[in-house]
Amino acid sequence: MIGGEIPVRDLKLPDQRHPEKAHRPDNAQPKKPKWIRVKAPVGKGYMETRKIMRDHKLVTVCEEAGCPNVGECWNQGHATMMIMGEVCTRACTFCNIATGKPPEDLDPFEPGRVADAVQKLGLNHVVVTSVDRDDVKDGGAEHFAQTIRAIRHRSPGTTIEILTPDFINCDPAVLELVVEAKPDVFNHNLETVPGLYPEVRPGARYFHSLRLLQRVKEMDPSIFTKSGIMVGLGETRQQVHQVMDDMRAAQIDFLTIGQYLQPTPKHHTLDRFVTPEEFAAYEKAAKGKGFLMVSATPLTRSSYHAGDDFARLREARERALAAAS
Repeated sequence: MIGGEIPVRDLKLPDQRHPEKAHRPDNAQPKKPKWIRVKAPVGKGYMETRKIMRDHKLVTVCEEAGCPNVGECWNQGHATMMIMGEVCTRACTFCNIATGKPPEDLDPFEPGRVADAVQKLGLNHVVVTSVDRDDVKDGGAEHFAQTIRAIRHRSPGTTIEILTPDFINCDPAVLELVVEAKPDVFNHNLETVPGLYPEVRPGARYFHSLRLLQRVKEMDPSIFTKSGIMVGLGETRQQVHQVMDDMRAAQIDFLTIGQYLQPTPKHHTLDRFVTPEEFAAYEKAAKGKGFLMVSATPLTRSSYHAGDDFARLREARERALAAAS
C-alpha cells in the first residue's frame, strides 16, 4: 500500500497524540464513497516535515484534527502549525482536537520556534492556527501577534495566513492586536449554518463570528479575509446559499467548503456525503455572489493548497481593481 491510495477511514497517522480517539475496526462508520481518497502519509518530504515539527516541539492541526490531506501537504513541506497548546477549551462536536482545561500557560518561546520552523521549511506561505483558549484573558490575541512578528523577522518574504478563534469572551479591542501585526490573510471559520450552531458549535455565536471578520476588513481593508464551512452535517442547500450571502455582506474574500468526516461515533453524526457535482454547483454559485476565491471540493480544508490559493487570490484582487478603475 505504500504510496498508494487508501480510504480515509483506514488512514492511521504515525505518533497519534490521542490514541483513544483513533478509529477502531469495530466502530460502525458510514462507508466512504469512491471520491474520498487520500495518499498514504509516507515519503522523504513527509518524514522531514515531521522531524522539523518534533525538533521544534510544535503541534500541528494536521495531526490533531486527523486531516486527510496530511500526506500530500507534508510531502511538500507544508504543515499548519497550531499554537497555544493541544487542548481546546471548547467542545465543538465536529472536532477531533482534545478538549478540557489546558494543562499549561501560553509558552512565550513558542512564536520563536514557529518562526524557526518556517525558516527551515523554506515556506513561501504559512498557515498558523490555534486551539481556543478561553482561559486566557485576550484569548491568545497577543500570542498570535507575536507569532506573526517573529515569522516576519525571520522570513520577511513569507506570506502569513492565520486561522483564529472567535475571541468571544474578550474585550473587542483585542482584535486590534492581531490586525496591527498585519497578517496577509485573516481566516476564521463559520464551520456550519446558523441553525446547526447549538449542536455543532455550542460555545460560539454565528453572527459574532461574522462580525469578527467584518471588523478585520474595516480595520485594514488590505488584509484578505477568509472563512469556511463543512457540508454533510444536516444543512440544506438554501441554508448554505444564505451563509454565502451573509459572508459577502461581511466582505469576506475567500470561501472554502469541504466534506464533514465524522472522526468517531461520539462526534456529530454524519448526515450524508455531498457529491462532487454538488460541490461544483456550490463553487459556481459562490463565484457568482462575488467571492474573489472559492475552494469547494470533498477534501477541501482551510489550509489545503493555501499557498497556491493565496497567489490566485492576489491575482483576483488585481483583476477586480483593474476592472473597477
